[in-house]
Amino acid sequence: MPGFEVFGNEERKEVNDVLNSGVLMRYGFDGMRNGHWKAKEFEINFAARMGVQHCQLVSSGTSALTVALAAAGIGAGDEVIIPTFTFVASFESILATGAVPVLVDIDDTLTLSPKAVENAITRKTRCIMPVHMCGSMANLAALKAICVKHNLILLEDACQAIGASYAGKPLGSYGDLGCFSFDFVKTITCGEGGAVITNNKKYFTLADQYQDHGHDHLGSDRGAETHPNLGYNFRISELHAAVGIAQLRKLDAILELQKRNYLIIRKELSKLAEITFRRVPETGVENYSFVNFFLPNAPLAEKAHKALAENGVDACFYWFKNNWHYINGWEHFRNLNSLGRLPSEICSQIKNYNEIDFSNSDAIMGRTISTLVKIGWSEEDVKNRAIKMREAIASVL
Repeated sequence: MPGFEVFGNEERKEVNDVLNSGVLMRYGFDGMRNGHWKAKEFEINFAARMGVQHCQLVSSGTSALTVALAAAGIGAGDEVIIPTFTFVASFESILATGAVPVLVDIDDTLTLSPKAVENAITRKTRCIMPVHMCGSMANLAALKAICVKHNLILLEDACQAIGASYAGKPLGSYGDLGCFSFDFVKTITCGEGGAVITNNKKYFTLADQYQDHGHDHLGSDRGAETHPNLGYNFRISELHAAVGIAQLRKLDAILELQKRNYLIIRKELSKLAEITFRRVPETGVENYSFVNFFLPNAPLAEKAHKALAENGVDACFYWFKNNWHYINGWEHFRNLNSLGRLPSEICSQIKNYNEIDFSNSDAIMGRTISTLVKIGWSEEDVKNRAIKMREAIASVL
């Protein structure tokens, strides 16, 4: 991770196909395309790789979440349960539909705690959105059982975990819908892009319409298409999809390198008795894009993170004091700082997250350090990095 580390002639060839045709939009202009339909090709290939029937490409991972929620009928006043440790896109997409984000504690998987989810369900709950942060997954079996019990939608945010699996299924394919990001720092990248996958024909049809102004995409004349529903413009371009086609072919090789590098780092850090590692649910297989580990307490974790930086170890993250990925840094969300008036349902239903006790999440995140696993490192680079990490952390223990 990330896929831009392996950009090469394969991506250039696919992009040049588009540039040579001059058709950068995914729809229409059939006669000019020279037979190239990059978005359609990527969708077919990605659906096959994920083991699902349907894939809808969109402009970003945030768009994917928004489109998936809309396709599932999530709207004003509906409650969607998400974890305290995620990316801001999770609550942004929910707010964009007029729905209400309900944040709950994580457990030592660094994802949704099933117990916390169960306790948060109300008569307005419509969806549970586990976020598979840093390459690994939530306890999907437990969450699915909760969804079945309460007749809820299970929407997987797999934006950071492409290539991982649970119960033998690729992440994103276990729930009712799954979402992915192909932004510049993801395991495979389009530069900008995202995808919604599902086995539900209705959700796919609605996602296809919603991401393109409500177009029904029936027939061969775009101007004659009808609009069964309101929609927005979340389309991907042919240029971005072209990059994705080449990147997807490299996914298995990327995952193999990630696993090699991950295991080298983890083995070295395991020599420190004070370090423990994130729990991966039974039947789960990470995509090995991050090594996630715990120090005995928060002060030691913060000191260790500082020591890593001082010893030249980059790409290490202390999420507890990160503005993007943990609730502590989301003042704009907690205070609902919006450019315009928010829907009344959000204003009347949302909890005061300045006062909610997330001490269970704090106790986990305060001890957590994650290191990115790059694929451009040689085996020797990784070994040297791992030793440097162990020595830096040992210096504060």
